[in-house]
Amino acid sequence: MRKTKIVTSFLKDSEKILLLKRSEKVKSMKNLWAGISGIIEDNEKPIKRAKIEILEEVGIEESDITLMKEGNKILIESPQYVNHQWEVYPFLFSCSNKEIKLNWENSDSRWISINELNNFTTVPSLDRVLARLF
Repeated sequence: MRKTKIVTSFLKDSEKILLLKRSEKVKSMKNLWAGISGIIEDNEKPIKRAKIEILEEVGIEESDITLMKEGNKILIESPQYVNHQWEVYPFLFSCSNKEIKLNWENSDSRWISINELNNFTTVPSLDRVLARLF
């Protein structure tokens, strides 16, 4: 079985977390709500990739975030690709800057309460990834 290592990060401000809606332009999971995600390149440390993705996808600098929790990795079966798993490394950051500047990878963003997650059509098992952090 093929595995792809990715990070999925959530930003938290008071009792809200940030969700992003993946755009039509991305390769996979188009128009689904997700955390801030990206593929871990080569032997890169997951925390490094998480911070890079936060800057790229929402324009928030490392100086405006603080790591609250790093969850245990989780394996998720890919509904899109046969014989494929996503190896997800979850992160939760507190965020002092709520000004979001989306890049092309996402078309919308929302600050939501965790109990609102079920109101969104998300990437597979996003609730399980988030559960690793709370």
